[in-house]
Amino acid sequence: PHEFGESAAVGVEHLFDVPVALGTITNLEREMTDALEPAYQEARQHVADAPVKNLDETGWKQGKFKRWLWAGATATAVVFLIHTRRNLDALKLLLGRLSGTIISDRWRVYDHWDYESRQICWAHVKRNWDRQVERGGRAKELGERWQSTQREVFELWHHFRGGGMSRRELGDRVLPLVERLGELLHEGIDAGDAKLSGFCTRLLDRFPLLWLFTVVEGVEPTNNHAERVQRRAVLWRRRSFGCQSAGGCRYVERILTVVQTLRLQKRNALSFLTQTLAAHRRGSPRPKLC
Repeated sequence: PHEFGESAAVGVEHLFDVPVALGTITNLEREMTDALEPAYQEARQHVADAPVKNLDETGWKQGKFKRWLWAGATATAVVFLIHTRRNLDALKLLLGRLSGTIISDRWRVYDHWDYESRQICWAHVKRNWDRQVERGGRAKELGERWQSTQREVFELWHHFRGGGMSRRELGDRVLPLVERLGELLHEGIDAGDAKLSGFCTRLLDRFPLLWLFTVVEGVEPTNNHAERVQRRAVLWRRRSFGCQSAGGCRYVERILTVVQTLRLQKRNALSFLTQTLAAHRRGSPRPKLC
């Protein structure tokens, strides 16, 4: 099975007036997958060793079967993994071990991480509250109060990021907002609305995980970085409908990992890919990614 062979073959014929068989495109994909294996493992090790990393997962397809595209990212590297499950086995395969501090959404698989080394994404929580606001009534009232206070939290964060205060001052000035939001969640639990109560109960269980960014260097309050590096993959999925084979999935993992890492490092992707493939064919050491 070929992933993108037909469009690639048409492109080559159009540009160079050279007919190319679909099998040739598939063979070249397989060769590039092998050539990029060392760079892929390098990125994987880099993300695993990083003291702070962003983690996220989104849906993918292999033929008619559901798959998950996992991403782990730092400021200078990304690693992608396509897996059959959205579970702990996939997370361990992505990183090899659960170490360092992570920024993630509230998906339960991340509960296996050390409790004191996890930051929950505020953007995800805001989207959860948006749904509560849409329900109206007491849920809307509490949701709007949460979002108003969240804006205050982020005003302090941006002031800190701009050099307007120290991290200690950030923690001190956030503390009253922590107390206000904690009280709001207790109100939601006692509001007599089953959906609102359940949501507030679950969020209260993870409430301490919202505040790691106020005390740990390199931790941000959102997981936007992981979502940004996944955007190219999401666009690819929409245009190509995923992959048709396991080999195609491996190609996607490796090419996305390498290209997105190079983009973060502001390095030329075509040059790196050309050098890597040439070194692979010669049997000589391939260029370093990280």
